[in-house]
Amino acid sequence: MSTFESVEAGETGETARRTITEADVVNFAGVSGDFNHHHTDEERMESTEYGERIVHGAFVFAAMTGLLWQSRTPDERDDVIAFYGVDSLRFAAPTFIGDTIHVETEVLETVERDHPRASGTVRYGAGVVNQDDETVLSCELLSLVR
Repeated sequence: MSTFESVEAGETGETARRTITEADVVNFAGVSGDFNHHHTDEERMESTEYGERIVHGAFVFAAMTGLLWQSRTPDERDDVIAFYGVDSLRFAAPTFIGDTIHVETEVLETVERDHPRASGTVRYGAGVVNQDDETVLSCELLSLVR
């Protein structure tokens, strides 16, 4: 049975957890070229409402996709044809170095498609949640699956 055939609206899931490190932020700044002071200037950020540097929102999104990928079985990974899109992306709260995050998902819908390799798309509601049970990122993700 393919992933598409086995997924139903309303199903929920939760990934493993991951703690965001200083190295994550520094490496992401280098890879992305985003050296904004919010992420890289500890002294300047001490006097802001955050009191410290915040993690790149784009990094939190990328970490979310990694946690989701790691949570899939080998068969489910093989059935993913493509990351098809993202809707309603919101950075709801800051993420800080040292925060531990995980992803909570709910299948919102499945839509059959006429595609040479895929059976359809699966739309997930996804939330990145920190150690204080606060949602820091929310969005809807679409996967094209077998």
